[in-house]
Amino acid sequence: MNLQALALLSGTQLTHLAPVDIIILLLYFAVVLFIGFYVKGQTNTSEEFFLAGREMTAWIAGLSFVSANLGSLELMGWAGSAYQYGILATHWYWIGAIPAMLFLGIVMMPFYYISKTHSVPGYLQLRFGEGARGLSAASFALMTILMSGVNMYAMAVVMQTVLGWNITFSIWVGAVTVAIYVMLGGLRSAIINEVLQFVLIWAGAALIPILGLIEAGGWTNLKAQIAANVGSSDYTHLWSTLGTFKGNPMGIHWTGIVFGLGGIISFGYWTTDFLVVQRVLSANNLRSAKMAPIIGAAFKMAVPLIVIVPGLLALAVLKNADGSLMHLVPGDIAKATGQHAYDEVLPLMLIRYCGPGLLGLGITALVAGFMSGMAGNVSAFSTVWTYDLYGAYINKKASDKHYVAMGRWSTVIGMLISIMTAYLVAHASSIMDYVQSLFSFFIAPLFGTVILGMLWKRATKEGGFWGLFAGTLSSIGMFAYVHTGGKAALAHIALSPDAQPMAENMYRALWSWIICVLVTVAVSYMTTAKTDAELNGLVYGATVIPSDGATTIWQKPVFWACVVAVVFIALNIIFF
Repeated sequence: MNLQALALLSGTQLTHLAPVDIIILLLYFAVVLFIGFYVKGQTNTSEEFFLAGREMTAWIAGLSFVSANLGSLELMGWAGSAYQYGILATHWYWIGAIPAMLFLGIVMMPFYYISKTHSVPGYLQLRFGEGARGLSAASFALMTILMSGVNMYAMAVVMQTVLGWNITFSIWVGAVTVAIYVMLGGLRSAIINEVLQFVLIWAGAALIPILGLIEAGGWTNLKAQIAANVGSSDYTHLWSTLGTFKGNPMGIHWTGIVFGLGGIISFGYWTTDFLVVQRVLSANNLRSAKMAPIIGAAFKMAVPLIVIVPGLLALAVLKNADGSLMHLVPGDIAKATGQHAYDEVLPLMLIRYCGPGLLGLGITALVAGFMSGMAGNVSAFSTVWTYDLYGAYINKKASDKHYVAMGRWSTVIGMLISIMTAYLVAHASSIMDYVQSLFSFFIAPLFGTVILGMLWKRATKEGGFWGLFAGTLSSIGMFAYVHTGGKAALAHIALSPDAQPMAENMYRALWSWIICVLVTVAVSYMTTAKTDAELNGLVYGATVIPSDGATTIWQKPVFWACVVAVVFIALNIIFF
């Protein structure tokens, strides 16, 4: 999302809300605050505050798991990317999510859950010691604050663009609301609100693809109209254009999609990013913890309907006032000409199809998505700060009551820091590149460390720390190299002079993961490994996995994972 382009429209208000729309929006804010006050009495211990007492069912944990990821990146950024790159943006929802979510549920969740850790850095402490824990906790805390700022600023800019709200006022309204309900109710409040926000997002956004496809005359006619308008059929093919870097709008090869996105970034995010893993750790038993990501994966496959399809529809049905086809443009061109930018697709389509009442519901859905992203990041920050930084290095012997109080205060402090980072995001030219850069810095190397720790008994404490350090440092170094070396440096990292910045992010993540793994393996062979007894409960091959209680095939998480996998493969073949 080109934030500068959106900010240009501060003097161009796209619509006005009717009284019924304002009532719907105000009612939403009232409900989320009520939830925070209502559950405050159920968050008196650290287990209750940080992990919702481990009382969530598989369905609640699963919906929260996928909803925590439905922030500004999905609702605004990928809708704009679908207009710019076509159906290729769907990869970030399918191959960039589904395999990793299923892997988390079946393979990795037993270790997270039975170790009773409060966080992913907490698992690294058990597996690799304090060095790996401290490095991962510090980098993750920084990433969550930056990501919270992304959601905060994006929401404020959308409210300014669509409704004419002052951008600072919008930032503070969102920040204060989220801070109150997370501070009061902890993860329990965040999860309940995320489930509510998931329902609102679908209720508010589903009308766009339904009405749009009716107007376009169905999917087949839509593809024909897009091909005629853009002069190419590449925009509606998921895989067939990825044989060369030049054959698709994104300038990316299938190796970048499969290995960079599908193999590293997605697995790194969905299996090691504590923002989403924390939701699954709240499950009430091991079977629920394994089922939650599988349920989340099933819903995740449907999200492109409300995010990607509106971007594709805009290529065919979005019209100017005189009836001519509207052409959205990159942010720098929008700045020079006053035209609409790619990333205004979702608000423009929302205004096109929704009248009073429905418009309020749609705007509320956007706000819910942004606030979900903020709440997810700030609750994860609070947990990692309290347990893996404050409790590990500053005050190791405090009472449980003290840690709960620190969790509440760190929520407020984290939100205040996020406000400052929100204004930092205003200087970024692309939210997509900004976010993917963060993932390659922190998530890709972390995945290398965690996966080796779980699957390879020979990995040592020293190997885990130095592999994570080398992977993170190499990713930052490659980022600096590209941003100082220009197109030539980008071509070196992404393997082609035709590659676009998004492709460079995918390959940089792949290289940093490879470096992390190689350094971990090399250092591990030079140092002493732990015994099987010391690795019990932490590594496959040294752990007896407890039964999840499933007695019939219908109860087994692996059966439902196979069902989701079959649907996933079928969808990729259909849209090949």
